[in-house]
Amino acid sequence: MGRCDHNSRSEQPTWGIHLVAGLGSQTPPSDKMNIAVVNRQRTRKINLRLLGKITSALLTELEIEKAEIGICLAAAPEMTRLNETFLRHAGSTDVITFDYGFVVPPSGGSKRGVVPAQKNRLKPGQQTLYGEIFICVDEAVLQARKFGTSWQSEVIRYMVHGILHLLGFADSSAGARRKMKWEENRRLCEITHRFPLSKL
Repeated sequence: MGRCDHNSRSEQPTWGIHLVAGLGSQTPPSDKMNIAVVNRQRTRKINLRLLGKITSALLTELEIEKAEIGICLAAAPEMTRLNETFLRHAGSTDVITFDYGFVVPPSGGSKRGVVPAQKNRLKPGQQTLYGEIFICVDEAVLQARKFGTSWQSEVIRYMVHGILHLLGFADSSAGARRKMKWEENRRLCEITHRFPLSKL
C-alpha cells in the first residue's frame, strides 16, 4: 500500500491493570466471544456497535472462538498518559495493546524501537485471546490526513494491528514488521470490502 509502518512498538514496562470496562475483574476469561467497546473521546462520533461487529468478524475470520477483548477509543491526553506510564515513552501514540493471556508487555504505537514478541501462539479453538486495545482517535484523524485515507480506516487499522499483536505477531525486526504489515493490510482490505467504514 505504500504506507510506512506507523504503529509498531513493544516495550517491557511495569504493568498489569485492566483498564477497559468489563475486563477489570480478576475472573478468568469466559469460553465465548466477549468484546467490550468503550468510547472515552470526543474527537469523532463513532458507531460502537459497528466497531464491535467488525472486530467480531475479524476474530471469526482468524478462527478465534474464545476471546475477551476490550477496545477503548481514547483521546490524545489519555493515550499520552498510558504511553508514558506503561511504555515509558513521551507523547501520544496511535495504538497500545495489552495482552493478558500470557502476561506479556503491552505493544504500542509508532516512532520508536521495538522488542521481540512471541511467535503466533494461538491454535484455533484452543486458547482464549485476552487483552485490551487502546486506539487514539486524534492520531487516526492526523494519520488519515497524512496518508490520504479516512479516519475510520485508520481506526480499523489500529484495531487489526492490536488483534495481530494479541495473536503474537511482532514488529521487532524488518522481516517481522513486513510480515505483520502485510497481514494488517490484507485484513484491512477484506474488512473494507465487507463493511461500510464511512458509517463507523
